[in-house]
Amino acid sequence: MSFGGMVSGCAAAVDRRPKGLVMVCPLFSFVRPDRRKTVFAQCIKDRVSQLRGNEPFTLQPFTSKGDNPAGFGGAGGPGGIEAYNLMQAATELGHPDFRNRISLQTYHKMALARPKELLEMVDGMPVMMIIPELDDISPPSEQQEAFDKLRTPKRMYWAKGKGHLSIMTGEGSADILKATETFFKDALNDKVESN
Repeated sequence: MSFGGMVSGCAAAVDRRPKGLVMVCPLFSFVRPDRRKTVFAQCIKDRVSQLRGNEPFTLQPFTSKGDNPAGFGGAGGPGGIEAYNLMQAATELGHPDFRNRISLQTYHKMALARPKELLEMVDGMPVMMIIPELDDISPPSEQQEAFDKLRTPKRMYWAKGKGHLSIMTGEGSADILKATETFFKDALNDKVESN
């Protein structure tokens, strides 16, 4: 789901073992064009600092206003605030493996990621993409564009009334799980049609 959906897609592009791929509200863009110069200048300044023996600079992925230097994940809007609140809840609930910090260099690595280009290599593997209609973290139009470019057997599930972080909860989530189960059964039996 989300960043993990994109990672799964990239992994499937180079690993031929999976029999099917499900991508739930995948993220595809990580650095907004209007923020590139500033965030890259910050990354270089941090890198120079590290070369002088300092620890990497870290920050929360989202500020309390839902923003971040790179502008990814709905930054500065409702999606960024939703992501901030989720991360705050994980922090407050004390999830043992959660750390509400990322290094500034993470933005540099994300800027180098080209998941849409890698998806072109997903050839012959059935793909299901679940797109939330109300996603304000990963634009539904960008998810749809990535889905349309796939040249492999594929299915799209348009999750009407669902948002990015609410995709698998509440009303309609059982339908999404059932559609996913059906997809995997069909993928294992070569019953996913090519478009």
